[in-house]
Amino acid sequence: MSGAMEAEFDTVATWTAEVATALGPEYALPAACRGSGSPPAIDWLCDAVDMSSGDVLVDIGAGIGGPAAYAARQRGAAPVLVEPEMGACRAAEVLFGLPVVQASGSAVPLADGSADAVWSLGVLCTMADQLGLLRELSRVVRPGGGIGLLVYTATTDVPKDRQPEGNSFPSTETLDTLVRGANLQKVDECPAVDLGAGSADWQERTDRVAAELESRYRDHPAWQLAEQQSKKMGDLIGSCTVVGTLLHLRHRT
Repeated sequence: MSGAMEAEFDTVATWTAEVATALGPEYALPAACRGSGSPPAIDWLCDAVDMSSGDVLVDIGAGIGGPAAYAARQRGAAPVLVEPEMGACRAAEVLFGLPVVQASGSAVPLADGSADAVWSLGVLCTMADQLGLLRELSRVVRPGGGIGLLVYTATTDVPKDRQPEGNSFPSTETLDTLVRGANLQKVDECPAVDLGAGSADWQERTDRVAAELESRYRDHPAWQLAEQQSKKMGDLIGSCTVVGTLLHLRHRT
């Protein structure tokens, strides 16, 4: 993983857990969902994969576990997190006490068909082996189980100087080819921008966490690197050079 991504998903993940813990338990979910999914997006995914109480949800590339913890609280899911960066793994354990496996999304150490549902949010574009990730999603979920993605695709070529380090955005055509190559088919999709950011209270807590992180760590190189990464991503989304889409997939029939 690149230096910028290590900064974001290892060092800054650790700091995020520390800040959320200091601010109070009501800040844990907004802190842990920063950059990985708003409540409306997670609700859409839960509905799409038909999440029910007790369902085993495997979150591949889970970060610090915010969306999975939200699904556990709101839908009664039983999450298992898969995340390559140790800092994020520890942060998820500190904030939510969820089971975490440290592993790459292209080599998930879980049995075939062990999940009732599986998702991966904002991860595909960070993977060198994008087909490998989709094949692991297909393998880990039980026959008939739902697969969710938040995926960022490029609407045009992304200039190298605007590309966030460690990211490679597929075109929609390339994504369709990857989905078919993993023996999957699209059931439904929704532009992420259509779903909004959540309630005013949720956004206030997210902003409070971000402000506290900046106040504590703005002079640290890891924070500056992660912020540069975030700004590049925001600029690409703001210019519609990259668009975020929620997908519901299933095994091909």
